[in-house]
Amino acid sequence: MSFVNLNGILHDARKNKYGVGAFDVSNIEMAISVLEVAQELKSPVILMGLTGDLQGNRLKYWIDSIKDMAEKSTVPVCAHLDHATDLAFIKECIDCGFPSVMYDGSTLPIEDNIKNTKRVVDYAHRFGVSVEAELGHVGNGIVGDSEASVKKDKSSADFDNPDDFLTNPADMAHFIRETGVDTLAVAVGTSHGVYVHPPKLHFERLKELNDISPIPMVMHGGSGTPDDQIRKAVALGICKLNIYSELLSAFYSAMKQELNETENTAIWVSTANKRPIEAMKEVVRKKICLLGSNNRA
Repeated sequence: MSFVNLNGILHDARKNKYGVGAFDVSNIEMAISVLEVAQELKSPVILMGLTGDLQGNRLKYWIDSIKDMAEKSTVPVCAHLDHATDLAFIKECIDCGFPSVMYDGSTLPIEDNIKNTKRVVDYAHRFGVSVEAELGHVGNGIVGDSEASVKKDKSSADFDNPDDFLTNPADMAHFIRETGVDTLAVAVGTSHGVYVHPPKLHFERLKELNDISPIPMVMHGGSGTPDDQIRKAVALGICKLNIYSELLSAFYSAMKQELNETENTAIWVSTANKRPIEAMKEVVRKKICLLGSNNRA
């Protein structure tokens, strides 16, 4: 149907008060599975790549494959670089054809975050590429996330308590004005990875941010966040929800069961993956319907 940037998907979501699922897909099979569900439910979708999965020759292979899928798709598809901190790598991704990127300067002092984000925006907008940034910090106060997409900087503060690093409304308008960023990830109480205890979102803070922001807002740490809190967050302006850990948990739990039930481990990959992929796809279905993006494409 169409290969679009974030603006091509999120402006309608903001206008009509629904959210769009943004799924990290570490390989092509994951991407195909997520896209199949999006087409089944007639939903726009955001397929995200993580730096660790895109190194070397995999970068071009990944983006070219996603672009080919998007062009054959029946729904709008955005390929988005998730949580990148290296400016040279972000430029490389833009040059390779990414229509959307995220620069994450959330662990930096705000003026450094602004300076670097603006550099990315100035380059990206020359090619019609949308840019997401993060203000405040969605940290990793979690268990079981050894491959967390955001690594702690040893010189930065301790981010174990997400409530200590909520997005400051007084900074938001200044940040957006100075950077020209297209969408903004806000910190309102979620964390990346697998929660030890369910999060408690700060809805008053989110409402205040939504009243200020002229651009779509993003929530990271969507995996494990209770459904009722996600619904309320969408009602208060969240247009994009990032999901990864729940996909992995569903896939590997089903894989573990599959392998435990077979004596012959020389099993075809397509056979071994059938049940895990269906489990992962069910997570995608539930998230799309929860966010209200089904039947929007």
